Amino acid sequence: MDWIAATLISAFMLGCYDLSTKHAVQNNAVLPVLFFANVCSATVWAALLAWPLLAPGHLPAALHVASLTPLQHAQLLLKSTIVAASWICSYFAVKNLPISLAAPVRATGPMWTLFGAVLVLSERPSWLEGLGITITLASFIGLSLAGRREGIHFHRNKWIGFLFAGTLLGAVSGLYDKFLLSRLGFNAATVQCWFSIYLAALFLPLAIGWKLRWWPRHEFHWRWSILTVSLFLLVADFLYFDALRNPHALVSLVSSLRRGSTLVAFAGGIFLLHEKNGLAKLPAVLGVVVGIVLTIIG
Repeated sequence: MDWIAATLISAFMLGCYDLSTKHAVQNNAVLPVLFFANVCSATVWAALLAWPLLAPGHLPAALHVASLTPLQHAQLLLKSTIVAASWICSYFAVKNLPISLAAPVRATGPMWTLFGAVLVLSERPSWLEGLGITITLASFIGLSLAGRREGIHFHRNKWIGFLFAGTLLGAVSGLYDKFLLSRLGFNAATVQCWFSIYLAALFLPLAIGWKLRWWPRHEFHWRWSILTVSLFLLVADFLYFDALRNPHALVSLVSSLRRGSTLVAFAGGIFLLHEKNGLAKLPAVLGVVVGIVLTIIG
C-alpha cells in the first residue's frame, strides 16, 4: 500500500479508536473495558506468535516476532507498565469529558515528547517547533474557554488533570519507543506483540479487584465497542508502522498526517455523540492540529 494512503487510513482508524473508547467507557466501569480490550489485542498477537509453529514460512516478514532475552522482556514489560498507567488516566478522563475536548488534548503527545527530548536528550527545538508549541499552548487557552461553557474548568477539574497525566505518560512512552526501536534495535512487531500481551497481564489483577469489589466501583456493561477499541488500534498502529517502513516515506509527514485523527474524533463527538459547543471548540481544535504539525515537521 502507498505510504500516504496507509497514513491517512491509520489517522482515520485512530480517530475511530477515540470514538470507540468514548462509547465503551461512557457510563461504564473503566477497568474491565481496559482488560477486555487488551485481551482482544493480546489474543491476536498470541495467534500470530504461534503461527510460525503451525505453518513455518507463511507469516509475512512484517509480522515476525523475534526471540527475546529475559532482559529484553523486562524492557518491554516496562513499556507496558508506562502505557498501562497512561491508559488508566486517559480512559477515566475520556469517560468523564466530552471527546471533542479530550481528543485534542490527547493529540498533543508529540509536543510533550519534544519537551522531554529537550530536557532529557538535550535537543534544541527549531524556530518552527517553537512556533508550533506556542500555537498549541494558545489553543489550550481556547479549549479552556470553550470548556467553561460546559462547566469544565481546566485549572480545577480533576479529569483534566487525569487527561494531562495520561498524555504526559504517553509522551514518556513515545520517548521510550524511540529508545527501543532506534537504540536497542527492536522491530515493530516484536514491540507490539509483547507490549499487548503484557498489558493484558497487567490489567488482569485490576479486573479481578474490580470483580471482587476491593474498592467502590461502577457496574460493567459489555459493549461491542470494546472489541472495536482493540481492532481500530491494532489496524491504526500496523498501518502506521507499515508506512514508516517504506523507504520513500517522510517521517515528519507521516506523523503530521496522523494527527488528522483529532479531526475525526472531534467530528464524531459533535455529529454522532451530539456533544455541545462544536463551533466554539473548532478554532482551538484546528489550532492544536496546526501547532502539533509544526512541532513535528520543525
